[in-house]
Amino acid sequence: MGKLIHFVHQSLDGYIEGPNGEFDWPSMGPELSAYSHELTGGDKVFLYGRVVFELMASYWPNAEEHSQHPHDLAFAPVWRAADKVVVSHTLEKADWNTRVVNDNVVAELAAIKAAGRDLVLFGGSELASYLTEQGAVDEYRIFVHPVLLSGGRPVLRKSGLRRRLELVETRTFDGTVTMLRHRLAES
Repeated sequence: MGKLIHFVHQSLDGYIEGPNGEFDWPSMGPELSAYSHELTGGDKVFLYGRVVFELMASYWPNAEEHSQHPHDLAFAPVWRAADKVVVSHTLEKADWNTRVVNDNVVAELAAIKAAGRDLVLFGGSELASYLTEQGAVDEYRIFVHPVLLSGGRPVLRKSGLRRRLELVETRTFDGTVTMLRHRLAES
Protein backbone atom coordinates (compact mmCIF):
# COMPACT_ATOMS: atom_id res chain seq x y z
CA MET A 1 0.00 0.00 0.00
CA GLY A 2 1.37 3.38 -0.97
CA LYS A 3 1.09 6.55 1.04
CA LEU A 4 0.43 10.23 0.47
CA ILE A 5 3.29 12.43 1.68
CA HIS A 6 2.86 16.19 2.05
CA PHE A 7 6.26 17.70 1.18
CA VAL A 8 6.42 21.43 1.80
CA HIS A 9 8.85 24.25 2.52
CA GLN A 10 7.70 26.80 5.09
CA SER A 11 9.00 29.80 6.96
CA LEU A 12 9.57 29.64 10.72
CA ASP A 13 6.28 31.50 11.19
CA GLY A 14 4.30 28.96 9.13
CA TYR A 15 3.97 30.41 5.63
CA ILE A 16 4.63 28.76 2.26
CA GLU A 17 4.83 32.06 0.45
CA GLY A 18 5.30 35.65 1.45
CA PRO A 19 2.67 38.43 1.58
CA ASN A 20 3.12 39.15 -2.14
CA GLY A 21 3.36 35.51 -3.23
CA GLU A 22 7.17 35.41 -2.86
CA PHE A 23 8.86 32.02 -2.97
CA ASP A 24 12.42 33.29 -3.23
CA TRP A 25 13.42 32.43 0.35
CA PRO A 26 13.90 28.61 0.48
CA SER A 27 17.53 27.56 0.68
CA MET A 28 18.24 24.42 -1.36
CA GLY A 29 21.69 23.36 -0.17
CA PRO A 30 23.38 20.12 -1.22
CA GLU A 31 22.08 18.00 1.68
CA LEU A 32 18.48 19.14 1.26
CA SER A 33 18.73 18.74 -2.49
CA ALA A 34 20.00 15.15 -2.12
CA TYR A 35 17.20 14.34 0.33
CA SER A 36 14.62 15.89 -2.00
CA HIS A 37 15.87 13.72 -4.86
CA GLU A 38 15.71 10.65 -2.64
CA LEU A 39 12.14 11.47 -1.59
CA THR A 40 10.95 12.14 -5.14
CA GLY A 41 12.86 9.35 -6.85
CA GLY A 42 11.60 5.95 -7.86
CA ASP A 43 8.03 5.29 -8.85
CA LYS A 44 6.48 8.28 -7.06
CA VAL A 45 3.46 10.15 -8.37
CA PHE A 46 3.76 13.93 -8.02
CA LEU A 47 0.54 15.54 -6.77
CA TYR A 48 -0.43 19.18 -7.22
CA GLY A 49 -3.31 21.58 -7.03
CA ARG A 50 -3.77 23.62 -10.20
CA VAL A 51 -1.95 26.76 -9.03
CA VAL A 52 1.21 24.94 -7.93
CA PHE A 53 1.11 22.69 -10.99
CA GLU A 54 0.98 25.68 -13.33
CA LEU A 55 3.91 27.22 -11.48
CA MET A 56 5.91 23.99 -11.75
CA ALA A 57 4.94 23.45 -15.41
CA SER A 58 6.13 26.97 -16.24
CA TYR A 59 9.61 26.22 -14.89
CA TRP A 60 10.66 22.56 -14.82
CA PRO A 61 10.19 21.59 -18.48
CA ASN A 62 12.95 24.06 -19.43
CA ALA A 63 14.70 24.59 -16.10
CA GLU A 64 18.16 24.19 -17.65
CA GLU A 65 17.54 27.35 -19.70
CA HIS A 66 16.85 29.37 -16.55
CA SER A 67 19.21 27.95 -13.94
CA GLN A 68 22.54 26.26 -13.50
CA HIS A 69 21.87 25.42 -9.83
CA PRO A 70 22.85 21.76 -9.26
CA HIS A 71 19.46 20.98 -7.67
CA ASP A 72 17.57 22.32 -10.66
CA LEU A 73 19.76 20.48 -13.16
CA ALA A 74 19.25 17.18 -11.32
CA PHE A 75 15.51 17.58 -10.61
CA ALA A 76 14.34 18.84 -14.02
CA PRO A 77 14.61 15.45 -15.79
CA VAL A 78 13.00 13.74 -12.78
CA TRP A 79 10.07 16.16 -12.92
CA ARG A 80 9.62 15.74 -16.67
CA ALA A 81 9.57 11.93 -16.43
CA ALA A 82 7.43 11.55 -13.31
CA ASP A 83 3.76 10.67 -13.43
CA LYS A 84 1.78 13.61 -12.14
CA VAL A 85 -1.76 14.19 -10.91
CA VAL A 86 -3.23 17.67 -10.73
CA VAL A 87 -6.46 18.27 -8.83
CA SER A 88 -8.52 21.00 -10.45
CA HIS A 89 -12.09 21.95 -11.20
CA THR A 90 -11.04 24.36 -13.96
CA LEU A 91 -8.15 22.64 -15.74
CA GLU A 92 -9.27 20.12 -18.36
CA LYS A 93 -5.96 18.67 -19.49
CA ALA A 94 -2.25 19.03 -18.80
CA ASP A 95 1.03 17.99 -20.41
CA TRP A 96 4.08 16.26 -18.97
CA ASN A 97 2.64 12.86 -17.98
CA THR A 98 -0.13 14.57 -16.05
CA ARG A 99 -3.63 13.34 -15.32
CA VAL A 100 -6.24 15.87 -14.23
CA VAL A 101 -8.64 14.78 -11.49
CA ASN A 102 -11.67 16.91 -10.72
CA ASP A 103 -14.17 14.49 -9.17
CA ASN A 104 -13.90 11.81 -6.48
CA VAL A 105 -10.44 13.12 -5.58
CA VAL A 106 -9.97 11.09 -2.40
CA ALA A 107 -11.12 7.87 -4.09
CA GLU A 108 -8.83 8.48 -7.08
CA LEU A 109 -5.83 9.03 -4.82
CA ALA A 110 -6.75 6.01 -2.69
CA ALA A 111 -6.74 3.87 -5.85
CA ILE A 112 -3.21 5.03 -6.66
CA LYS A 113 -2.09 4.20 -3.10
CA ALA A 114 -3.86 0.81 -3.28
CA ALA A 115 -1.79 0.06 -6.39
CA GLY A 116 1.30 0.44 -4.19
CA ARG A 117 2.46 3.84 -5.37
CA ASP A 118 3.43 6.73 -3.14
CA LEU A 119 2.11 10.20 -3.93
CA VAL A 120 4.15 13.28 -3.06
CA LEU A 121 2.02 16.38 -2.59
CA PHE A 122 4.06 19.50 -3.28
CA GLY A 123 3.08 22.63 -1.35
CA GLY A 124 -0.27 24.21 -2.05
CA SER A 125 -2.28 25.01 1.06
CA GLU A 126 -5.73 24.55 -0.49
CA LEU A 127 -5.24 20.97 -1.66
CA ALA A 128 -3.14 20.09 1.40
CA SER A 129 -5.87 21.43 3.68
CA TYR A 130 -8.62 19.58 1.83
CA LEU A 131 -6.73 16.28 1.87
CA THR A 132 -5.85 16.76 5.55
CA GLU A 133 -9.51 17.35 6.38
CA GLN A 134 -10.42 14.18 4.47
CA GLY A 135 -7.81 12.13 6.34
CA ALA A 136 -6.02 11.31 3.08
CA VAL A 137 -2.53 12.55 4.07
CA ASP A 138 -0.47 9.77 5.62
CA GLU A 139 2.69 11.70 6.37
CA TYR A 140 3.88 15.30 6.62
CA ARG A 141 7.44 16.32 5.81
CA ILE A 142 7.64 20.00 6.65
CA PHE A 143 10.93 21.76 5.90
CA VAL A 144 11.27 24.82 8.13
CA HIS A 145 13.56 27.50 6.70
CA PRO A 146 15.25 30.17 8.84
CA VAL A 147 13.14 33.09 7.67
CA LEU A 148 10.17 35.06 9.05
CA LEU A 149 7.74 36.18 6.35
CA SER A 150 5.23 37.92 8.66
CA GLY A 151 2.29 37.01 6.48
CA GLY A 152 1.36 35.31 3.26
CA ARG A 153 -0.18 31.91 2.57
CA PRO A 154 -0.15 29.52 5.54
CA VAL A 155 0.81 25.86 5.20
CA LEU A 156 -2.76 24.83 6.03
CA ARG A 157 -5.87 26.99 6.08
CA LYS A 158 -7.85 27.28 9.29
CA SER A 159 -10.54 24.61 9.43
CA GLY A 160 -11.23 23.77 13.06
CA LEU A 161 -9.84 20.29 12.46
CA ARG A 162 -7.88 18.80 15.30
CA ARG A 163 -5.84 15.67 14.69
CA ARG A 164 -3.01 14.13 16.70
CA LEU A 165 0.23 13.40 14.92
CA GLU A 166 3.21 11.27 15.82
CA LEU A 167 6.74 12.62 15.37
CA VAL A 168 8.68 10.15 13.22
CA GLU A 169 11.89 12.05 12.54
CA THR A 170 13.63 15.39 12.77
CA ARG A 171 16.66 16.26 10.73
CA THR A 172 18.72 19.34 9.91
CA PHE A 173 19.99 19.94 6.38
CA ASP A 174 22.95 22.11 5.44
CA GLY A 175 23.02 23.52 8.98
CA THR A 176 19.98 25.71 8.26
CA VAL A 177 16.76 23.84 7.32
CA THR A 178 14.95 21.56 9.78
CA MET A 179 12.65 18.79 8.63
CA LEU A 180 9.76 17.78 10.86
CA ARG A 181 8.36 14.44 9.76
CA HIS A 182 5.02 13.38 11.23
CA ARG A 183 2.41 10.74 10.54
CA LEU A 184 -1.11 10.30 11.82
CA ALA A 185 -1.10 9.07 15.41
CA GLU A 186 -2.78 5.78 16.24
CA SER A 187 -6.18 6.40 17.80
